[in-house]
Amino acid sequence: MPEQITVAFLGLGHMGGPMAVNLVRAGYTVAGFDVVPAALEAAQTHGVPTAASPLDAIGGADVVLTMFPSGQHVLDAYGGAEGQPGLLAEAKPGTMFLDCSTINVDEAREASALAIAAGHRAVDAPVSGGVVGAEAGTLTFMVGGEAADFEAVRPLLEVMGKRVVHCGGHGGGQAAKICNNLILGVSMIAVSEAFVLGEKLGLTHQALFDVASNASGQCWALTTNCPVPGPVPTSPANRDYQPGFAGALMAKDLRLALNALESTGVAARLGPLASEIYDTFAAEGGAGRDFSGIITDIRDKSQR
Repeated sequence: MPEQITVAFLGLGHMGGPMAVNLVRAGYTVAGFDVVPAALEAAQTHGVPTAASPLDAIGGADVVLTMFPSGQHVLDAYGGAEGQPGLLAEAKPGTMFLDCSTINVDEAREASALAIAAGHRAVDAPVSGGVVGAEAGTLTFMVGGEAADFEAVRPLLEVMGKRVVHCGGHGGGQAAKICNNLILGVSMIAVSEAFVLGEKLGLTHQALFDVASNASGQCWALTTNCPVPGPVPTSPANRDYQPGFAGALMAKDLRLALNALESTGVAARLGPLASEIYDTFAAEGGAGRDFSGIITDIRDKSQR
């Protein structure tokens, strides 16, 4: 049984819901909330106690964990919007604000600064591992914040993940997340183009996989999330590209990477192109499909 810590878990969607379930199963006291009724019902079905509102959820909480779609959602929740009181004003002094959303680095730093100015502690800890990892408790957490605060939240994160990495000061977790997903997005496009090229050249999927997975083309996009059915039985390609990690989320993360590339002046070429490719994929029906489904788009356009 963990130390008696009360967690307000705000955002019980595809990722947040299973994460909250794992905290409850580990013995933490959790009060969950989501603006989507179906998400609340699903969490309740799996044993997560829920509150009637965000402010009800944070009453007496030691940790306020947020899992929101965007940085603006985080900032609005912290500071209050449309005349509603914010979480920072209503939380008890010294509350740990643990944001697991994936947002812009600058937004993460702003949110942390607001929390600290209000007398609280703050950590950004975006995740990698998708819905499967959230359900299995095998996520990777990339954490930004003070060393003491990182140590304070580590036991909580280790319940929900198998790897917890301190990436530096506030915003460091978000920086690591977008750099990682920039690599992932570009590599998935490259792997998918290679398989379509292999098809055109008469290679079987298995033959190309057997070579590339044991040669210099080896990467996670190939060996774990292979975009063609067969070689990796657990990849989304074997279940008609059900996510997994949805195309809309990859498009979002690459836009965050693009924002960071532009703000820092990095002379990137593949990152912006990958962002454009996934924006188009999401807009043309790929938003709810696994991001490895980009191969179907490449294949279709190769036949025109």
